[in-house]
Amino acid sequence: MARFTDKVAVVTGASKGIGAGIAKRLAAEGASVVVNYASSAEGANRVVEDIVKAGGRAVAIGASVSSEDDVTRLFEDVRKAFGHVDVLVNNAGVYAPAPIESVSASEFNRHFDTNVLGLLLVTKLALPLFPDSGGSIVNISSVVSTLAPAASAIYSGTKGAVDTITKSLAKELAPRKIRVNSVNPGFVITEGTQAAGMAGGEFEAWAVANSPLGRAGQPEDIAAAAAFLASDEASWVTGESLRVAGGTGM
Repeated sequence: MARFTDKVAVVTGASKGIGAGIAKRLAAEGASVVVNYASSAEGANRVVEDIVKAGGRAVAIGASVSSEDDVTRLFEDVRKAFGHVDVLVNNAGVYAPAPIESVSASEFNRHFDTNVLGLLLVTKLALPLFPDSGGSIVNISSVVSTLAPAASAIYSGTKGAVDTITKSLAKELAPRKIRVNSVNPGFVITEGTQAAGMAGGEFEAWAVANSPLGRAGQPEDIAAAAAFLASDEASWVTGESLRVAGGTGM
């Protein structure tokens, strides 16, 4: 299957985890992929190497999505490398669960600057590179936008914002033939969830027990959904939030 032949895709936060999975999936289906990273050039270069070894085309470009100057440079480099953008995946994000007693202005700003402002800045600065024929934007949200678990007020708030922004941008960008949807993952095994101690422990056991399909997710599960929404097969789908969580929260 080559649904993205001659297409250019930009995936933010793609040096590992879900972002890396999405970048590899789009490349495997023919896209030229920009693997964006904020700090892990080593990880991003490894993703590019994997894509190239598999016969795909990719470049790594560093930029913090919360910095408008960085994002401006990102898309200047994208234009130089590929000339245009057909698919944008807003995946970059941060997550640090904490009770209300631990809430601080700095932690609030860190989450919202990356998860919400970053999405808006990247979308804004990508738009001039979309062709007149349009394209697709996929935002990576989370099931927490509706499940709203305890001790996640800030993070859940950012993902609630992502879902609402997705619907608003879908209406705003429809005249430009740009579709906007979100994928809302459940618990996924990634480097991040492993480093946080969530994978392989009590949290994973709880997540699996609360999933009708009885397992945790993998980056490939989310990548498949993102690729569908980005493809022409979803040409009449916009403003939707697709929950990919093994049935969690039904």
